[in-house]
Amino acid sequence: MSAARKNPDAFAFQVMLGLCLIWGCQQVLIKTAAVDIAPVMQAALRNCLAAVLVGGVICWRGGWGQVSTTWRGGLLAGGLFGIEFLFIAEGLKLTSAAHMSVFLYTAPVFTALGLHFMLPSERLRLLQWLGILLAFGGIATAFAGGMSFEDMDGRMLLGDAFGVLAGLAWGATTVVVRGSRLSDAPATLTLFYQLAVGFVGLLLIALLSGQIDQVSWTPLAIGSVLFQGIVVSFVSYLTWFWLLRKYLASNLAVFSFITPLFGVTFGVLLLDEPLSVNFVLGAVMVLLGVVLVSAEPWVKQQLRRFVG
Repeated sequence: MSAARKNPDAFAFQVMLGLCLIWGCQQVLIKTAAVDIAPVMQAALRNCLAAVLVGGVICWRGGWGQVSTTWRGGLLAGGLFGIEFLFIAEGLKLTSAAHMSVFLYTAPVFTALGLHFMLPSERLRLLQWLGILLAFGGIATAFAGGMSFEDMDGRMLLGDAFGVLAGLAWGATTVVVRGSRLSDAPATLTLFYQLAVGFVGLLLIALLSGQIDQVSWTPLAIGSVLFQGIVVSFVSYLTWFWLLRKYLASNLAVFSFITPLFGVTFGVLLLDEPLSVNFVLGAVMVLLGVVLVSAEPWVKQQLRRFVG
Protein backbone atom coordinates (compact mmCIF):
# COMPACT_ATOMS: atom_id res chain seq x y z
CA MET A 1 0.00 0.00 0.00
CA SER A 2 1.44 3.35 -1.04
CA ALA A 3 1.99 6.06 1.54
CA ALA A 4 -0.55 8.87 1.73
CA ARG A 5 0.51 11.98 -0.13
CA LYS A 6 0.85 15.16 1.90
CA ASN A 7 0.65 18.89 1.35
CA PRO A 8 3.86 20.47 0.05
CA ASP A 9 6.21 21.66 2.78
CA ALA A 10 9.15 24.09 2.72
CA PHE A 11 11.41 21.44 1.18
CA ALA A 12 8.92 20.74 -1.63
CA PHE A 13 8.60 24.47 -2.31
CA GLN A 14 12.37 24.86 -2.61
CA VAL A 15 12.63 21.88 -4.98
CA MET A 16 9.70 23.14 -7.08
CA LEU A 17 11.27 26.59 -7.26
CA GLY A 18 14.44 25.00 -8.63
CA LEU A 19 12.48 22.92 -11.15
CA CYS A 20 10.51 25.94 -12.34
CA LEU A 21 13.74 27.89 -12.74
CA ILE A 22 15.16 25.07 -14.90
CA TRP A 23 12.01 24.69 -16.99
CA GLY A 24 11.62 28.45 -17.35
CA CYS A 25 15.06 28.99 -18.91
CA GLN A 26 14.66 26.12 -21.37
CA GLN A 27 12.96 28.10 -24.17
CA VAL A 28 15.47 30.94 -23.83
CA LEU A 29 18.38 28.50 -24.10
CA ILE A 30 16.92 26.81 -27.21
CA LYS A 31 16.41 30.17 -28.90
CA THR A 32 19.87 31.44 -27.94
CA ALA A 33 21.63 28.31 -29.23
CA ALA A 34 19.58 28.25 -32.44
CA VAL A 35 22.32 30.24 -34.22
CA ASP A 36 24.64 27.23 -33.85
CA ILE A 37 22.24 24.26 -33.83
CA ALA A 38 18.71 24.10 -35.25
CA PRO A 39 16.01 23.81 -32.56
CA VAL A 40 14.73 20.52 -33.99
CA MET A 41 18.22 19.05 -33.75
CA GLN A 42 18.52 20.31 -30.19
CA ALA A 43 15.27 18.55 -29.30
CA ALA A 44 16.32 15.32 -31.04
CA LEU A 45 19.75 15.16 -29.39
CA ARG A 46 18.46 16.05 -25.93
CA ASN A 47 15.85 13.29 -26.20
CA CYS A 48 18.52 10.80 -27.29
CA LEU A 49 20.83 11.67 -24.40
CA ALA A 50 18.03 11.58 -21.83
CA ALA A 51 16.61 8.31 -23.24
CA VAL A 52 19.98 6.62 -22.75
CA LEU A 53 20.14 7.85 -19.15
CA VAL A 54 16.54 6.88 -18.33
CA GLY A 55 17.10 3.50 -20.01
CA GLY A 56 20.06 2.97 -17.71
CA VAL A 57 17.88 3.73 -14.67
CA ILE A 58 15.30 1.17 -15.87
CA CYS A 59 18.01 -1.46 -16.31
CA TRP A 60 19.19 -0.74 -12.77
CA ARG A 61 15.80 -0.58 -11.03
CA GLY A 62 13.73 -2.77 -13.36
CA GLY A 63 10.63 -1.90 -15.37
CA TRP A 64 11.13 -3.42 -18.80
CA GLY A 65 8.69 -6.23 -17.92
CA GLN A 66 5.66 -4.08 -18.80
CA VAL A 67 6.79 -3.26 -22.34
CA SER A 68 4.65 -6.05 -23.86
CA THR A 69 1.46 -4.51 -22.45
CA THR A 70 2.28 -0.81 -22.80
CA TRP A 71 4.13 -0.41 -26.11
CA ARG A 72 1.06 0.74 -28.08
CA GLY A 73 0.30 3.54 -25.67
CA GLY A 74 4.01 4.25 -25.42
CA LEU A 75 4.36 4.75 -29.16
CA LEU A 76 1.37 7.11 -29.22
CA ALA A 77 2.56 9.09 -26.22
CA GLY A 78 6.06 9.27 -27.68
CA GLY A 79 4.74 10.47 -31.03
CA LEU A 80 2.74 13.25 -29.35
CA PHE A 81 5.79 14.17 -27.26
CA GLY A 82 7.81 14.53 -30.45
CA ILE A 83 5.08 16.66 -32.04
CA GLU A 84 5.07 18.91 -28.98
CA PHE A 85 8.78 19.63 -29.33
CA LEU A 86 8.48 20.04 -33.08
CA PHE A 87 5.98 22.85 -32.53
CA ILE A 88 8.19 24.35 -29.82
CA ALA A 89 11.25 24.22 -32.07
CA GLU A 90 9.53 25.72 -35.10
CA GLY A 91 7.57 28.19 -33.02
CA LEU A 92 10.70 29.63 -31.43
CA LYS A 93 11.91 30.59 -34.90
CA LEU A 94 8.89 32.88 -35.23
CA THR A 95 7.93 34.11 -31.79
CA SER A 96 9.65 35.04 -28.55
CA ALA A 97 10.71 32.66 -25.81
CA ALA A 98 8.45 34.60 -23.44
CA HIS A 99 5.40 33.95 -25.60
CA MET A 100 6.29 30.28 -26.02
CA SER A 101 6.70 29.84 -22.26
CA VAL A 102 3.17 31.05 -21.61
CA PHE A 103 1.33 29.35 -24.48
CA LEU A 104 3.02 26.02 -23.83
CA TYR A 105 1.52 26.00 -20.35
CA THR A 106 -2.01 25.89 -21.72
CA ALA A 107 -1.43 22.09 -21.70
CA PRO A 108 -3.38 21.43 -18.45
CA VAL A 109 -6.47 23.01 -20.03
CA PHE A 110 -6.35 20.59 -22.97
CA THR A 111 -5.64 17.70 -20.60
CA ALA A 112 -8.69 18.54 -18.50
CA LEU A 113 -10.90 18.79 -21.59
CA GLY A 114 -9.67 15.45 -22.95
CA LEU A 115 -10.10 13.62 -19.65
CA HIS A 116 -13.56 15.14 -19.18
CA PHE A 117 -14.82 13.28 -22.25
CA MET A 118 -12.76 10.12 -21.63
CA LEU A 119 -13.07 9.33 -17.93
CA PRO A 120 -16.28 9.76 -15.86
CA SER A 121 -14.18 10.39 -12.76
CA GLU A 122 -12.54 13.41 -14.43
CA ARG A 123 -15.67 15.44 -15.20
CA LEU A 124 -15.02 19.15 -15.09
CA ARG A 125 -16.63 21.23 -12.34
CA LEU A 126 -17.88 24.80 -12.45
CA LEU A 127 -14.62 26.47 -11.38
CA GLN A 128 -12.72 24.42 -13.95
CA TRP A 129 -15.08 25.43 -16.76
CA LEU A 130 -14.62 29.06 -15.70
CA GLY A 131 -10.88 28.49 -15.80
CA ILE A 132 -11.08 27.10 -19.34
CA LEU A 133 -13.10 30.11 -20.52
CA LEU A 134 -10.62 32.44 -18.83
CA ALA A 135 -7.62 30.66 -20.39
CA PHE A 136 -9.03 30.75 -23.91
CA GLY A 137 -10.05 34.36 -23.42
CA GLY A 138 -6.46 35.05 -22.41
CA ILE A 139 -5.15 33.35 -25.55
CA ALA A 140 -7.41 35.54 -27.69
CA THR A 141 -6.30 38.65 -25.81
CA ALA A 142 -2.61 37.78 -26.13
CA PHE A 143 -3.01 37.08 -29.85
CA ALA A 144 -4.50 40.55 -30.36
CA GLY A 145 -1.17 42.31 -30.73
CA GLY A 146 -2.78 45.60 -31.71
CA MET A 147 -6.09 47.30 -32.28
CA SER A 148 -6.09 46.60 -36.02
CA PHE A 149 -4.94 43.81 -38.33
CA GLU A 150 -2.29 46.12 -39.75
CA ASP A 151 -0.55 46.21 -36.35
CA MET A 152 -0.33 42.44 -35.99
CA ASP A 153 2.90 40.55 -36.66
CA GLY A 154 1.95 37.55 -38.81
CA ARG A 155 5.13 35.61 -38.04
CA MET A 156 4.74 36.07 -34.29
CA LEU A 157 1.07 35.09 -34.45
CA LEU A 158 2.01 31.87 -36.25
CA GLY A 159 4.72 31.18 -33.68
CA ASP A 160 2.23 31.83 -30.89
CA ALA A 161 -0.19 29.42 -32.56
CA PHE A 162 2.58 26.80 -32.63
CA GLY A 163 2.99 27.39 -28.89
CA VAL A 164 -0.70 26.65 -28.31
CA LEU A 165 -0.44 23.55 -30.53
CA ALA A 166 2.57 22.43 -28.48
CA GLY A 167 0.43 22.82 -25.37
CA LEU A 168 -2.31 20.80 -27.08
CA ALA A 169 0.15 18.00 -27.92
CA TRP A 170 1.45 18.02 -24.34
CA GLY A 171 -2.09 17.83 -23.01
CA ALA A 172 -2.93 14.99 -25.41
CA THR A 173 0.15 13.11 -24.22
CA THR A 174 -1.10 13.26 -20.65
CA VAL A 175 -4.54 12.05 -21.75
CA VAL A 176 -2.96 9.06 -23.53
CA VAL A 177 -0.91 8.20 -20.43
CA ARG A 178 -3.96 8.45 -18.14
CA GLY A 179 -6.26 6.57 -20.50
CA SER A 180 -3.94 3.66 -21.37
CA ARG A 181 -2.01 0.97 -19.55
CA LEU A 182 0.78 3.49 -19.12
CA SER A 183 -1.17 4.81 -16.13
CA ASP A 184 -0.03 1.73 -14.19
CA ALA A 185 3.49 1.58 -15.65
CA PRO A 186 6.60 2.93 -13.89
CA ALA A 187 7.16 6.63 -14.53
CA THR A 188 10.63 5.84 -15.90
CA LEU A 189 9.18 3.57 -18.60
CA THR A 190 6.59 6.19 -19.62
CA LEU A 191 9.31 8.83 -19.81
CA PHE A 192 11.56 6.49 -21.82
CA TYR A 193 8.83 5.94 -24.43
CA GLN A 194 8.39 9.68 -24.85
CA LEU A 195 12.11 10.40 -25.13
CA ALA A 196 13.02 7.48 -27.42
CA VAL A 197 10.09 7.80 -29.84
CA GLY A 198 10.42 11.58 -29.81
CA PHE A 199 14.11 11.27 -30.68
CA VAL A 200 13.46 9.02 -33.68
CA GLY A 201 10.69 11.24 -35.03
CA LEU A 202 12.55 14.51 -34.56
CA LEU A 203 15.76 13.11 -36.04
CA LEU A 204 13.83 11.97 -39.12
CA ILE A 205 12.31 15.44 -39.50
CA ALA A 206 15.76 17.01 -39.11
CA LEU A 207 17.11 14.71 -41.83
CA LEU A 208 14.26 15.38 -44.26
CA SER A 209 14.34 19.16 -43.70
CA GLY A 210 18.12 19.47 -43.90
CA GLN A 211 18.38 20.78 -40.34
CA ILE A 212 20.81 18.03 -39.45
CA ASP A 213 23.40 19.97 -41.47
CA GLN A 214 22.73 23.19 -39.55
CA VAL A 215 25.00 22.28 -36.65
CA SER A 216 28.07 24.11 -35.47
CA TRP A 217 29.57 22.42 -32.42
CA THR A 218 30.30 25.54 -30.41
CA PRO A 219 30.44 25.56 -26.60
CA LEU A 220 26.96 27.14 -26.65
CA ALA A 221 25.51 24.34 -28.81
CA ILE A 222 27.13 21.58 -26.74
CA GLY A 223 26.12 23.24 -23.49
CA SER A 224 22.52 23.61 -24.65
CA VAL A 225 22.18 19.94 -25.61
CA LEU A 226 23.87 18.73 -22.40
CA PHE A 227 21.76 21.00 -20.19
CA GLN A 228 18.50 20.02 -21.87
CA GLY A 229 19.36 16.33 -22.00
CA ILE A 230 20.84 15.83 -18.54
CA VAL A 231 19.40 18.57 -16.34
CA VAL A 232 15.96 19.13 -17.93
CA SER A 233 14.91 15.84 -19.52
CA PHE A 234 16.58 13.51 -17.01
CA VAL A 235 17.17 15.07 -13.60
CA SER A 236 14.23 17.50 -13.46
CA TYR A 237 11.63 15.11 -14.91
CA LEU A 238 12.58 12.28 -12.54
CA THR A 239 12.59 14.74 -9.64
CA TRP A 240 9.08 15.85 -10.63
CA PHE A 241 7.84 12.26 -10.69
CA TRP A 242 9.43 11.69 -7.28
CA LEU A 243 7.60 14.71 -5.87
CA LEU A 244 4.28 13.43 -7.27
CA ARG A 245 4.75 10.24 -5.27
CA LYS A 246 5.18 12.17 -2.00
CA TYR A 247 2.97 15.27 -2.31
CA LEU A 248 -0.53 16.13 -3.50
CA ALA A 249 -0.45 16.73 -7.26
CA SER A 250 -3.02 19.55 -7.24
CA ASN A 251 -0.94 21.58 -4.79
CA LEU A 252 2.29 20.94 -6.69
CA ALA A 253 0.55 22.12 -9.86
CA VAL A 254 0.09 25.56 -8.31
CA PHE A 255 3.86 25.90 -7.83
CA SER A 256 4.56 24.71 -11.39
CA PHE A 257 2.85 27.80 -12.81
CA ILE A 258 5.80 29.86 -11.66
CA THR A 259 7.58 28.39 -14.71
CA PRO A 260 6.06 30.73 -17.34
CA LEU A 261 6.89 33.69 -15.11
CA PHE A 262 10.53 32.64 -15.12
CA GLY A 263 10.32 32.06 -18.88
CA VAL A 264 8.99 35.55 -19.51
CA THR A 265 11.53 37.12 -17.13
CA PHE A 266 14.48 35.34 -18.76
CA GLY A 267 13.20 36.26 -22.23
CA VAL A 268 13.01 39.94 -21.32
CA LEU A 269 16.28 40.14 -19.38
CA LEU A 270 18.51 37.87 -21.49
CA LEU A 271 17.04 38.26 -24.99
CA ASP A 272 15.64 41.78 -24.62
CA GLU A 273 12.23 40.58 -25.81
CA PRO A 274 9.46 43.21 -25.83
CA LEU A 275 6.17 42.69 -24.00
CA SER A 276 2.93 44.22 -25.24
CA VAL A 277 0.08 45.17 -22.94
CA ASN A 278 -2.15 42.67 -24.75
CA PHE A 279 0.27 39.84 -24.14
CA VAL A 280 0.79 40.65 -20.44
CA LEU A 281 -2.97 40.84 -19.84
CA GLY A 282 -3.60 37.68 -21.85
CA ALA A 283 -0.79 35.81 -20.08
CA VAL A 284 -2.24 36.66 -16.67
CA MET A 285 -5.66 35.42 -17.81
CA VAL A 286 -4.15 32.19 -19.17
CA LEU A 287 -2.22 31.44 -16.00
CA LEU A 288 -5.19 32.19 -13.74
CA GLY A 289 -7.36 29.98 -15.91
CA VAL A 290 -4.86 27.13 -15.79
CA VAL A 291 -4.68 27.40 -11.99
CA LEU A 292 -8.48 27.12 -11.78
CA VAL A 293 -8.44 24.06 -14.02
CA SER A 294 -5.47 22.20 -12.54
CA ALA A 295 -5.68 23.18 -8.88
CA GLU A 296 -9.45 23.43 -8.40
CA PRO A 297 -9.43 21.64 -5.00
CA TRP A 298 -6.71 23.97 -3.74
CA VAL A 299 -8.58 27.04 -5.05
CA LYS A 300 -11.76 25.89 -3.30
CA GLN A 301 -9.83 25.40 -0.07
CA GLN A 302 -8.41 28.92 -0.26
CA LEU A 303 -11.84 30.39 -1.02
CA ARG A 304 -13.33 28.65 2.01
CA ARG A 305 -10.58 30.05 4.21
CA PHE A 306 -11.15 33.54 2.82
CA VAL A 307 -14.92 33.42 3.24
CA GLY A 308 -14.67 31.75 6.65
